[in-house]
This record gives sequence, structure tokens and C-alpha cells, in this order.
Amino acid sequence: MPVRITTLSENTAQLGVLAEWGLSILVETESRKVLLDTGMSISAVHNADVLGIDLSTVDTIVLSHSHIDHTGGLRDVLRRTGEVEVVAHPDIWIPKYVVFGELQRYAGIPFMREELESLGASFKLTKEPYKISDDIMTTGEVAMTTDYEQIDDRLCLKVGDEMIPDPLADDLALVVKTEQGLALITGCAHRGIVNTVRHVQSITNGEYIHTIIGGTHLHVGSPERIEKTAAELKELGLQRLGVSHCTGFYPAAALAREFGDVFFLNNAGTVLTLD
Repeated sequence: MPVRITTLSENTAQLGVLAEWGLSILVETESRKVLLDTGMSISAVHNADVLGIDLSTVDTIVLSHSHIDHTGGLRDVLRRTGEVEVVAHPDIWIPKYVVFGELQRYAGIPFMREELESLGASFKLTKEPYKISDDIMTTGEVAMTTDYEQIDDRLCLKVGDEMIPDPLADDLALVVKTEQGLALITGCAHRGIVNTVRHVQSITNGEYIHTIIGGTHLHVGSPERIEKTAAELKELGLQRLGVSHCTGFYPAAALAREFGDVFFLNNAGTVLTLD
């Protein structure tokens, strides 16, 4: 069975579906249906209905990290799925904020764990790569190895009364095996898209990555970082690069120029089939 990847929520949308800041991507293989993230609020459930997708058939939910634009739709999704495994990093419950000067805005999961569990969520919290099935796994905590990918310094954790820089240790991605090789599906890639790629290569013994889909968080990247990112991704020999959400207009244009027909904008309503 081909792998089918449907983007249910993203900042932009194809005709007939709802756009909303955030991300939610459904991966369907022969063995599992896995939902990566749940969008900001209503969009994932709304668009699933429009696209004729039955969320009650989802086997596993993976949270790429705890920011509200990836977890805000979780309650509504759980009302459709019922009992379901939710895979994430243990740090998802640490209070997260975005800080703009004197303004501090809460940016973490907007629900209590107890409420989500009462709706059927069974949390599997781990820092390590987690094998969901023979063809789907998480990256676990991504190692930071490049010298040019830094985490957005506006993102903070609240520890006691103190705001400290958020290392985004909970940032993870989804890896899907296909007959062609691997597909990498990211939420935001806060710890760096190249760091994420390198990490995947290290945990899969260098398996070929033919497709990357999702957020890259390059909208805060310097021109130098964007140039170096494009150059290193180019070395992979990608067949598809579909950027979303936090990539940003200028970085997306730079990647489109570099990758040509390999590049596409992965927005809500996009359906991709991988053999």
C-alpha cells in the first residue's frame, strides 16, 4: 500500500478547506494511521470532515512539541478518536512562553493533562526514538550539531518565577519508511531542519531521505543560515521538499529557487502519495 500524507491544518489552504496558523499532518500506511500535531484550534477536525477523513480510525497521535499552534486542536481531535496513544517528549508539560520585551504570552498546551486523559489520551512520553510500527517512528530528542542553527531566543520556559531560554528539547519529528527510502515529516524543526536530518541519518544508519514535509522555522533564520540550509539539504538528493507553517516567505522563495520542481508549498488540503 502506498503511503498517503494529508495536511489537515496549515497557515495557508487549498480551495474548500480552512487555513489556520499551525500544523497537523495525517500519515496513513498499511500498518498505521498517525496524526502529527493537531493545529491551533478547529482546523484539523473541520478539514478532516471536509476531506472525508474519519479521525476515529487514527491509531496514534504524535506531538512534535507542545506549542499551542500544534496542540490547540488536541481536545477536539480526541473527541473524535476516543482512546488513543499520544507520543511526545516529557518536556511538553513544562510551561512555555513567547517573550516580546516586557510582554509574556503563554504558548504551551492549553489543556490540563487530566482532561485530555479523560477524553482517551494515553500519553507515551519519551526522549528516545519511539517505534510506532515497522514503518513509522519518531526521532526522539534531536541532537544539535550544526554551528549555524540556533533556537529562537524569544521562546522561553517558566521555571518558578523565572523565564529561561527554551532549549526546545521536546522538538521531534516523524520518520516514515517507504519503498523509496525515508520521508521526514516535521512540526517546526525548532532545533534546526539540518540538525533533524543529521539526527535521522544517525538513528537509521544513513538511510536515504527522499522527502521532507513540514515546518522548518527558517522565518527567523539569517540569510547565511538559509543559504547553508539549502546547500546541505541539496546534498540529500531529495525528490520532494514541501515546506509549511513557520518556514517564512523569503526562505520558502530561496528554497524554491534552489530546488526547482522538487519544491512545493505544503498547505492544508495537500495530499501526497508515496510509493
